[in-house]
Amino acid sequence: MTKTVIYPGTFDPITYGHLDIIERSAVLFPQVLVAVASNPTKKPLFELAERVRLAEESVAHLPNVQVIGFSDLLANVVKERHITAIIRGMRTTMDFEYELQLAHLNRALTDGVESLFLPSTEKWSYVSSTIVREIYLHRGDVSQFVPPPVLTALMEKNR
Repeated sequence: MTKTVIYPGTFDPITYGHLDIIERSAVLFPQVLVAVASNPTKKPLFELAERVRLAEESVAHLPNVQVIGFSDLLANVVKERHITAIIRGMRTTMDFEYELQLAHLNRALTDGVESLFLPSTEKWSYVSSTIVREIYLHRGDVSQFVPPPVLTALMEKNR
C-alpha cells in the first residue's frame, strides 16, 4: 500500500505558503492528499467546492497530489483513507502551541497517526489566508501571495 499523507486546512484561499508546504510534501512522500475543510464555524470567502477547485488548479503540476473536500472530523478521514501522517505547516512559535495540541488530539483520535510539522520557508512565513483575505477585502494587491487561479477568482469576485 502506498503511504499517503494528508495536508488539511480550510485554504480560504490557498496561498503560496500552502503551495510551498504541498510541493515540499510531494517531494518527501509518494502521495499527498490536500484535504479542504468545510469548517462551518468560519465564514468563508469561497464556498467549499470553489476552494477545492482552486486547490486542484493550484496543484495541477504535482502528479502525486490529490485534492478532496471534507466536512467530517479529520480523524475520520484519516482512518477511512488509511493515512500515514498528517502534515501541518508552521510559521511561528504561536502556531506550534496550537498545532501541538491538535497533534496530540489527532493521535488519540486516530489510534496513533502522527502529525509532521513543516516549517514555512522564510519567503512565506508571514503569509496566511487571513492576511490575504484582509488585504483583498481592503482592495489591496494580493498577487504576490496567491497562485494565479486564486487571483483570477478574487478578481472575478470584485466584478
